[in-house]
Amino acid sequence: MRLSSTLSFLVDDAVGVPDTAAFLSALGARLVADGLPITAGALTQAAAHPIIARRTWLWRSDTGRVIEALGFEAAGPANPGSRTVGRDWLAGLGAATVREHVIGDIHDGAVISWAANRSLSGSELEELREVARFAASPLAVFAARSTLAALLEAYLGRRSAAQVLAGRLRRELGEIVRAALLYADLRGFTELSEMTDPKDVVTALDAWFDRIAGAVHAFGGEVLKFIGDGVLAIFPVGERNASAACDAALRSVAAARAGMDHLDRARAAQGLPPLPFGMALHVGEMLWGNIGTADRLDFTAIGPSVNVVSRLEGLCRTLGRPVLLSGAFAAETTQPLLALGEHTLRGIAAPCAVFTLNE
Repeated sequence: MRLSSTLSFLVDDAVGVPDTAAFLSALGARLVADGLPITAGALTQAAAHPIIARRTWLWRSDTGRVIEALGFEAAGPANPGSRTVGRDWLAGLGAATVREHVIGDIHDGAVISWAANRSLSGSELEELREVARFAASPLAVFAARSTLAALLEAYLGRRSAAQVLAGRLRRELGEIVRAALLYADLRGFTELSEMTDPKDVVTALDAWFDRIAGAVHAFGGEVLKFIGDGVLAIFPVGERNASAACDAALRSVAAARAGMDHLDRARAAQGLPPLPFGMALHVGEMLWGNIGTADRLDFTAIGPSVNVVSRLEGLCRTLGRPVLLSGAFAAETTQPLLALGEHTLRGIAAPCAVFTLNE
């Protein structure tokens, strides 16, 4: 068969490429090298992800580049157009022909489509069908990898997921991370949960976490832990310096507070109470490690910096301030702040200089 090198790639080497985008690029290039008049290709796969329903990769032979399109509605009878992104894109290139091959059921399989600069002969169409058949195995491997990564990130976060995927499955000290730390906690949550239907409590928690985590991610931070109704997030120092990390944390605080203000107004319109909260910011080093029992592990953050930021947040109610900042954090930002003096934090020997936003 003319496409023996392409099929050899699919059987022997395809699973070794880094990801689905690289797979589509390599496959398209081999088809062109083997004599097929392919000008572009598209590959759509269902995605096991809490938000994304499917992913489509689009490749052009003239540039060799691959771009990705995300779909947020599941494919199926109720949404027949959801699987046509790749086909429509190929048709928009003015290609002479577009051929689509379904690899497995569209709900858990893939659709691969090719565009050519002329009409394909019967033998060429048969070769493309054979390519689709051989592509099923490597695509199943990529789908499994993607599913595993998505599940781990959804439940563990990016930093912990990367560690697990790298094979860190034993108790060990972990890594020292320098970062701006943010700890946020709802006020009166115990009373709220005692007086409110459990479904409404979960709805309120989800809304709270959406605002906090959304603001953190928007400014380059990462949520490390949901702790009851609390959130621990970091803005790592590395690619950016400590001052930039602290400024990003402050911007996320402003965004989170605006989101919570909007949420409280929406809750008030429904006759529901507001969701008061406290937020604390600190900068320092923490140990991010794998702890637990021999067969039940958890990545967690420990160290003096974590203690300071959590205890500082506990001071919000005492001082009547929604946001408190440590002296170490205040030293890294040029934003005007209001000094509140030194305070003793529970369980911490040295007093802490405390600041709040100058509002």
